[in-house]
Amino acid sequence: MKASELRSHDKDGLTKELGELLKAQFGLRMQIATQQLNNTSQLKKVRRDIARVRTVMTEKAKKA
Repeated sequence: MKASELRSHDKDGLTKELGELLKAQFGLRMQIATQQLNNTSQLKKVRRDIARVRTVMTEKAKKA
């Protein structure tokens, strides 16, 4: 997911996206804990997507 794609979303869309990413992160952490996750790079991607969403949310809050 790119920041330019996120900037086209409204506040509600970003909040929903953040919630989905946080749930995905939790699921991946549980898979790591139970040693079911083979591709550990997924966790890094999700963490960076969460940071992107939060950055765009902060940018939009400063504009308003």
